Amino acid sequence: MNVCVYTLGCRLNQCESEAIADSFSKEGFTVVSEDQGADLYIVNTCTVTSKAEQKARRMIRKFAKTAPTLATGCYAQVNEEELKALSDQVTVVPLEKKAHLLQLAKHLKASLVSGMSMREGCLSFSDGKASVFDYDAASFSYHSRAYLKIQDGCDNSCAYCRVHIARGKAISLDPNLVIERVLALEEAGFQEIMLTGVNLTMYDHQRDGLGGLLETLLSVLSADVRLRLSSMEPDHIDERLLQALRDSRMQPHFHIPVQSGSDRVLQLVDRHYTIGELAAILGQLKQVKNDPFLAADIITGLPGETEADFEETKQFILSQGFSMLHVFPFSPRPDTPLYHAKHRVPEKIRDERALELRKLSKQLHDTYKMRQLGKESEVILQNRKGGYWYGLSGNYLEVKVIDAPPFAREGMLVKGRFSDKLPNVGKMEFISYETAIHD
Repeated sequence: MNVCVYTLGCRLNQCESEAIADSFSKEGFTVVSEDQGADLYIVNTCTVTSKAEQKARRMIRKFAKTAPTLATGCYAQVNEEELKALSDQVTVVPLEKKAHLLQLAKHLKASLVSGMSMREGCLSFSDGKASVFDYDAASFSYHSRAYLKIQDGCDNSCAYCRVHIARGKAISLDPNLVIERVLALEEAGFQEIMLTGVNLTMYDHQRDGLGGLLETLLSVLSADVRLRLSSMEPDHIDERLLQALRDSRMQPHFHIPVQSGSDRVLQLVDRHYTIGELAAILGQLKQVKNDPFLAADIITGLPGETEADFEETKQFILSQGFSMLHVFPFSPRPDTPLYHAKHRVPEKIRDERALELRKLSKQLHDTYKMRQLGKESEVILQNRKGGYWYGLSGNYLEVKVIDAPPFAREGMLVKGRFSDKLPNVGKMEFISYETAIHD
């Protein structure tokens, strides 16, 4: 029986989807991609933007035409009835019950043996008890790197954001369990582990914090394993975390939700920092790593954003030397303070600003790639096509590996250097001069 877990949204959603897919693999189901055809679809939804919700509805309708479809995630949490109405084939699992899906494979296996259909098995699935930290995949069907969820929820209440409404207050996985799970992933052969959360820098923030956790993890991990962090809210990046990031096993890639380069706009939307404070934090990140990949989330057209505010944002972006921008046109989210906000930026202007920043992002990315030519790096191998391995460098560049070792495998870490020429299109070339970090 084929099962497809289709994911929209953040790396945390990807992490949770991988654990759900892993639970099906362990019970003998075949996990497939959305274009292969499945007997059951699970759609892990996002509610960050109206476009994410629109895509979720489109995919759910498409899948439900051919097979029973489960909808879960943040969108399912806040709009359960809307998703149920899409098709009689759709079953909605709210976010608060999402972790219980880890038990669904075992239930379906028994149901199918007893003669139930897949749809009947889904409908008979009992609620049960589950923790948001039950996601603990041992294998990953859709990624070559390991993902580990260590945090959930957010105590911030940014005026545009619906995620904290869906996910609730910030909570953290016990540090001892984090260590246990990371060591298990190392034992399973993973050489890169991505730590994820809704607001990762809020991990254990009233005690040792994320920095304290990284200190402990780095003290027990071997020299062969690398750690990467998902997006980091800037208001909880402290000195202890910065010191931990200096370790060579921490990947030189930082994703910061900036949202605006205007102090006035940041105040309007209840962000908890000023541009001066943010610039200081970015400067510290550049000091702990040599020319790290700095990505930023930017929202264009936030209510009240003037042309002058937008110009400030552009100047801030240019002054900080970001490597890539993730640009989102403002999307009013129900139940948030800005949903009925006055002083809306016209959609045409909002979208023009988004397009301008996306063009700027390409320029910034090209400039960053130019700076890496000829430099040494490490690459995690991800897939093989046309006789070549392709992978992701520590500083988050997609590469074509020119001379990977003959025993190369997915997930292997290799050391080498970027070619000294920039390709006309596509991925950078990477020359592997050491067979592997770990064999």
